[in-house]
Amino acid sequence: MATHVSAEKRIRQTARRTAVNRARVSRIRTFVKKIEAAIAAGDKEGARAALKEAQPEMHRGAQKGVMHKNTVSRRLSRLSARIKAL
Repeated sequence: MATHVSAEKRIRQTARRTAVNRARVSRIRTFVKKIEAAIAAGDKEGARAALKEAQPEMHRGAQKGVMHKNTVSRRLSRLSARIKAL
């Protein structure tokens, strides 16, 4: 276990950051699942609306460093292409 004050502080900070990052990734996954469900149901307008909600959340995840910006870009591109194909 950590014995230095600074090391103990880092442990506290890491735990807090991990909780925030996990929550953010979980939120992104939930938004993507909503899009996937709408696509599976063939609901083009519902999928479009879900994508519009998910987009800023995914970009925020990239900005905060929980996802790579190219990963976000690729996923959004593929999702929008699938919606367009409906």
